[in-house]
This record gives sequence, structure tokens and C-alpha cells, in this order.
Amino acid sequence: MVSFQEAENYINEIPRFAGKNSVEDTARLLSMAGCDRLPAKIVHVAGTNGKGSVCSYLAAILKQAGFRVGRFTSPHLQSICERISMDDRQITEEEFVSAYEKVRDLSVRSSREGLSHPSFFEYLFLMAMIYFREQEPDVILLETGLGGRLDATNSIKKPDVCVITEIGYDHMQYLGDSLEKIAGEKAGIIKKGVPVVFPDKRPEVTRILSDYAKKMDSPVILLEKDNILDVNIGNKSIDFSLYTRYYNYVSLCISTKAVYQPENAALSVLAAHVLCEKLDPEAVRKGLFTAYWPGRMEEALPGVFLDGAHNEDGVQAFLDSVRRDGCKGKRSLLFGVVADKRYDRMIEMIASAGLFAKVIVASLSTDRSTSLEQMKEVWGRYEGVSCSFFESVQAGFEQQLQLKEAEDIAYVAGSLYLIGQVKSLIRRTQDDRF
Repeated sequence: MVSFQEAENYINEIPRFAGKNSVEDTARLLSMAGCDRLPAKIVHVAGTNGKGSVCSYLAAILKQAGFRVGRFTSPHLQSICERISMDDRQITEEEFVSAYEKVRDLSVRSSREGLSHPSFFEYLFLMAMIYFREQEPDVILLETGLGGRLDATNSIKKPDVCVITEIGYDHMQYLGDSLEKIAGEKAGIIKKGVPVVFPDKRPEVTRILSDYAKKMDSPVILLEKDNILDVNIGNKSIDFSLYTRYYNYVSLCISTKAVYQPENAALSVLAAHVLCEKLDPEAVRKGLFTAYWPGRMEEALPGVFLDGAHNEDGVQAFLDSVRRDGCKGKRSLLFGVVADKRYDRMIEMIASAGLFAKVIVASLSTDRSTSLEQMKEVWGRYEGVSCSFFESVQAGFEQQLQLKEAEDIAYVAGSLYLIGQVKSLIRRTQDDRF
């Protein structure tokens, strides 16, 4: 048996020698693995922002209702094991290696039938499904990686419900340069007769998704703007009322300051009711309140918040939350971004908001990172923004903490790579203290 580090290293090397397979070929691999007809109910989640949050809220609700829930999500922040979990427990390193070896053997067998080696994402997806086959969850939550129509997870022929979260501009080199094109790719997860849940936020997106659902004879459960009312943002939580066909105004509470999360929580409630129409309202309340998804306005240290705002819509949602934080001191921002994002637009939004007394820009520990030279050029366009630049996240974060005074709030945002690296720094620092 290989070690966990050997298995992880091999998976990380896959992009160097294997390309993406067709959905049909992934379906053949699923069938060969005996995972194409699992008895669990399946929820398929696509969208630009909020997929992981919806999965987290939905898993917590279903757990409170007595269901065992398997989750396949991406990306991970610190450990690759985060991507596969059962209930509140991520896959162990021993279980990870076991699933890895089963997929390795599967890829050898499948190559004899002319199938290509699974891609990085396909390999992990197959590992997750093999793990779920062994764990026998009641419900499996599958989050798409990129897009929807051509995603490996779309090899599941008949999910029980599809959820499409907010759609915005991201991965446009793959999904298209307009919201209509991006929505069309996300709509590709909708299956004939399968209910689909999505928010009514942008008319052009709603039209594309509704038209596709109609073509597939799929019932639409629409989250409309007036379904979420009486939003009250507290110090560490948000109260809101939800009005749906299942409830007349029910009061709910989520443990976050992120103003964008009531929408994701509401989508999870609607999806939960598709799976179990007579769901106990108390399971919904307890589930939403106890749900936790790291890196979304997460208070990692007192007065230090991490938010995975990694595209334009994410940055706008992040800024909306910052405006309502009640800060009595000054705000600082540690910012880092990968080169394939529209970082110039993200920076423009942050600079024009005027919310941060100090911006600290750091180069990320990944070959996808935007260079400091590029960052200096873009940030230099905006007068009045106090910026400093660091070659590493560690140096930038240490500077941010040194500058922070008692009533100040420090934010970290711009990339999920950045969030993961800061969380690792905090964990190592805390481990050194004990």
C-alpha cells in the first residue's frame, strides 16, 4: 500500500499527463466501479458562488433530520481530504489511500478498454463515489468543479434534485464571455423530470435556466427576492424570515456575518424539502444555526476575518458584508489573487469602495499567482490607497497582524489559495504555542 503523501503527490501530478475525459467516459468508469446506481439520494449543485455553502447548510439540515450525508466538494483549503466527507468527518488518510488504490486499479483496467486516465478532478470524484458506496450514506451531495454540462459529476444520470446557485462572471475562458453562455453551461446539470432550485437574481440567467428546465420537463423551485425578509445582522449571526410554499414566514438564524449567506441557506432549505417534503422545521432551524463552512467571513482570530471572495460577484458580496461590520477602528485587507481571474476589475471594486485604511498585497504560494509586478501596476492606478507588497503570504499576514490595534478589523480576501495559506499559518502558530 502506498503512503498518503505518495497518493496525494500522484494525484497532484495528474494534470501533467492526463486531460479531461468526456462525461460519457466518466459514466463508463462509474459503471465499472459499481457506483452508477447507488441507493442514496443525490443532490447535484452547480453555480458560480455559494456551492460549498449550500452543501454545508444542506448537510447540516439533513443530519438534524436523521440522514447520513456524504459530500464531495472543491476546492480544499488546507488538506485534500476536505473534498470528501461523511457527515461532519472528512475522509481519513487511510480511507483516502484505500479509495485512491481502487481508482488506480480501475484506471489500469479501463485503459485496456480504450479509456483515458482520469483527470485530477475525475480521479477524486471516482474516489468519492467509491468511498460513498462503502459508507452507504442516505444522501450524497455533489458539487460541480467547473461549469456543469461537461463536468465529471454530470455523469450521474438521475439525481433527485439539482441546485444552481448564483451565476456570475468566472472561468470565462471555459464557460463563455456572457452570463447567458455561463448560465447555459450551468443549466447542463438539469436532468429530465428532476426538480431544480435556483435564485431569481438576474433576469437573463433566470430566463436561460427556466427555458432549459421547461425543455427538460423539470419542475422549477424559484427562490425569489421577497422570499427572504426581515434580515437582521448581529455581531456573529444573521436572523431572517423565509417565506416559501413550505412555510409561512419562518424565523431562521445562521452563525455568520456574511450578508450573502441567507440566500445560500434559503436555497438549501428548498432543496431539503424536495428530498423530504415533511421535513421537521426544528431540523431546519438547528441545522442552519450549527452549519459551518470555512473561509466565508470566517473569524479565524479575534477581529480577523477570512473570505473566499475570488471573483467579481464574490468581491461585491464581500464588500457588502464589510460595510455592515460596525467597525469602530480601522480596516486592513490582505489581498492575493491568481492570474486567470479578472483581478483588475476586482481591485477596482476594492479601491473604489474606500473601506480599507491599508491594503497588503502578497504573492501566493502557487504557480497560478499573479506577480507582484502585475499587482503593483494595477494598484498604482488608484491614488489614495495605501498599499504595501510582500513576496509571501506569511510576511504580509505578519505585517497585517502587527499593524492591527484593538478596535481594528483585519480582512483576508482575493483567492481561496490565500485563505488556505493563512489558515495553515494560523494553525501552525497555534500548534507552536501548545
